[in-house]
Amino acid sequence: MGQKINPLGLRLGETQKHRSLWFAQSKGYSLGLREDEKIRDCIKKYVQKNRRISSVFEGIAHIEIQKKIDLIQIIIHIGSPNLLKESRTRGIKELQINVQKGLNSVNWKLNIAITKVTKPYRQPHFLAEYIALQLKNRVSFRKAMKKAIELTKKADTKGIQVQIAGRIDGKEIARVEWIREGRVPLQTIRAKIDHCSYTVRTIYGVLGIKIWIFVDKQ
Repeated sequence: MGQKINPLGLRLGETQKHRSLWFAQSKGYSLGLREDEKIRDCIKKYVQKNRRISSVFEGIAHIEIQKKIDLIQIIIHIGSPNLLKESRTRGIKELQINVQKGLNSVNWKLNIAITKVTKPYRQPHFLAEYIALQLKNRVSFRKAMKKAIELTKKADTKGIQVQIAGRIDGKEIARVEWIREGRVPLQTIRAKIDHCSYTVRTIYGVLGIKIWIFVDKQ
């Protein structure tokens, strides 16, 4: 079960919470789901376009969406609050305009807030981006995975597991390589585990990166 179920979905209500909070009728559920996906894609594209810092640990960790009767509250968990623009207020207003264009209803009011991630080395998405950048630069996959594990030691984590699948190093036969440091109890529901699945395109093909980080046990 630990290999077939998403670790975040398995622990909803126990150690994890939903990143989209809203209610809808059965007929409008799929429409609201696609709307959330458009909002997240729009924010990620805008941040990537206006990104001035080369470090991957200054990107977006995750995005929370809360929908009320006439208000959409968006909370962006980001590595650096000054990532969007030199003028943060102008950057948020411009981002609100771009997101408003992708909404199905113009009656929604947007409220975008930015929260800084205190420990970026604990975020699996940042580590996955770091490994992807190393693989694109043709760094050895084992060296990239070990370096990512060393970075997590700065965040006082209890364990990490990194997995890469695909045509690693340009081999003709795809394979799966993984490395683990510490404990990663995937079967323990009360164990707080952060998970990320990331796709990177290289000259040899598409590689899949998965990272599990054991933060704490409640």
